Amino acid sequence: MTSPLSRRQAIAGATAAAVGVPLLAACSSGSGSGTDSTGGSGGANGGGAPEQKAGAALVATADVPVGGGVILSGPGLVVTQPSQGEFKAFSSTCTHAGCTVSQVSGGEIVCPCHGSQFSITDGSVDGGPAPSPLPSVAVQVKGDQVVAG
Repeated sequence: MTSPLSRRQAIAGATAAAVGVPLLAACSSGSGSGTDSTGGSGGANGGGAPEQKAGAALVATADVPVGGGVILSGPGLVVTQPSQGEFKAFSSTCTHAGCTVSQVSGGEIVCPCHGSQFSITDGSVDGGPAPSPLPSVAVQVKGDQVVAG
């Protein structure tokens, strides 16, 4: 015959469940869902790169440093300039756990959640637990603007 739970056991079990479930969700392996840390979708294309209307202005070329990049939260993109006049764009959603990348530094796009690092040249994984590269987005330069394209 089993004995009834004590009050202490019941509270300990409820606390473990309340803490454990969010931790499991936060550190689950990336499933390619495209969901970012705010619960938004990675785009209408099934979790790949966010879709942008062709020709839509994204950022001024002067605002994207050579050897670096900028994170555009509105469209969910990172626009980089690996070398003078060469512009690339990638989804800003990390392929590991869906967090939004937070900085571009030293030729790397960096995710704050678990330390994944991606190349500013092609979005490939340079370090951390990310299982795949950041999806690329086609861009082109029109005048002094980087535009979706």
